[in-house]
Amino acid sequence: MTPPPGLVTAIDHVGMAVADLDAAIARHTSWLGRGPLLQEEVEPDGIVAVLFDLGPSRLELLASRRPGSTVARFLERRGEGLHHLAYRVDDVARALCAFEAVGATLVDRRPRQGAGGRLVGFVHPKGAGGVLIELCQVVGTPG
Repeated sequence: MTPPPGLVTAIDHVGMAVADLDAAIARHTSWLGRGPLLQEEVEPDGIVAVLFDLGPSRLELLASRRPGSTVARFLERRGEGLHHLAYRVDDVARALCAFEAVGATLVDRRPRQGAGGRLVGFVHPKGAGGVLIELCQVVGTPG
């Protein structure tokens, strides 16, 4: 699976699923020497996302807010750990089409609102080395 050159501009963030959000925030605050940049409920997904600024990229801690959410199911199957890798793109809709054109299985057929002022779309781990890939486009004032 090789998308067209120049489509992905950077690693936007790494997402980690956590069972105890407060403990994870405290742990990462201690390790990184700074607190979170943003904490945001993503109600349609039933999650809360906590973002740490790491210069050109970010760390995103994800916790479930309701049973059956994607993060709750992930934690049940795999436990805490790497949830996804997010690539920054200039146009999520175009990127989704490009990834599908080279054989990727899409989770999202069109962009949706994500955390921190991002439009997002996901590529299924099947065919992506077992890692969920998020395509991220910054819109408005980035968080």
